Amino acid sequence: MTNPDEYLRETLRWHFSPATGSPFWLQRAGTLGFDPIADIATFDDLARFPNVAGELRSTRVEDLIPRGYGPRPDVFGVFDSGGTTGAPKRIVLLSDWLEQLLAWSSEQLDRHGVPHGVNWLSVVPSGPHMVGPVIARQAALRGGLTFTVDLDPRWVKRLLAAGDGAQAAAYGEHLVEQVAHILHSQDVGVLMITPPVLERLARRDELVKLVNAKVRAINWVGTQMDPDTRHLYRTEVFPDIVLYSGFGSTMILGNASERPGLTDDDPCVYDPFSPHMSFRVIDPGTGDTVEYGERGQVVMNHVSRSLFLPNNLERDYATRVRGVDGQVGDSVADVAPVATFDDEAVIEGVY
Repeated sequence: MTNPDEYLRETLRWHFSPATGSPFWLQRAGTLGFDPIADIATFDDLARFPNVAGELRSTRVEDLIPRGYGPRPDVFGVFDSGGTTGAPKRIVLLSDWLEQLLAWSSEQLDRHGVPHGVNWLSVVPSGPHMVGPVIARQAALRGGLTFTVDLDPRWVKRLLAAGDGAQAAAYGEHLVEQVAHILHSQDVGVLMITPPVLERLARRDELVKLVNAKVRAINWVGTQMDPDTRHLYRTEVFPDIVLYSGFGSTMILGNASERPGLTDDDPCVYDPFSPHMSFRVIDPGTGDTVEYGERGQVVMNHVSRSLFLPNNLERDYATRVRGVDGQVGDSVADVAPVATFDDEAVIEGVY
């Protein structure tokens, strides 16, 4: 790939040229107060853009597709954000970006020792959410079939917001029962699951034995896992299984990957797919980047031909970590949600 800043300038020419840009950005260009093609030279300059992610709650999705893809763009799907903080935001996932993302993700899985040629059991949201359909494609490309247990995070968050913890817990047990049936009856090599559901599974000794006998990798996603629980899983509960994590967001059209080679005592560090995805960790009060080792709120950028979404303040706090060599921006560790976001209480639930 070319120099990251050259890549950025090339991508901006694509998104802000009338022949190739999306209606969304072409309409916004005149309101920015600067010329994106002439005035944005580096990734640091992306901080000049407004955070437009909130507009994706009501933007017509066709207006997000760059004109350069022609009259019949190859669209993999239209997907929603989690809806944790009000009405969901909505993006379009184009097939050319999906191919890039899956190739990179597969390389990260290889680096962690996640096997090829095995079936996946995916206990994550499907429906309007991106993660389920994308993981099914990932498993297929790596030579496996995908078993699914559908997970509806919005319903659980609604129950918790109403104070109905008993029904939320019953829903969690309902998920585990479905997981148990598949584990008993099918060959499963990779279990993709959220920490709250994995915690419920780990309470059942017979399922822990079954996972240890069958599963070779556990990929946990969706909500936080505290360092003590992660250490316990890696050293005592699932000691011979690869325990691997991703930090994903619909608004970056993918996920950051857990850094390979971390010890059981290291924090869980996530490195993004640079330069297409990049992070900053800021003090939310001042907007200034915090020092390495300090905590702040995560700002995400997505820069590809399929989507340009800069300067998006996410609902997560994290510790700022120095990125790997050649990476644009920060890596992050010990990710956890903020208490409120967009004037809404943040409720994690099962995802």
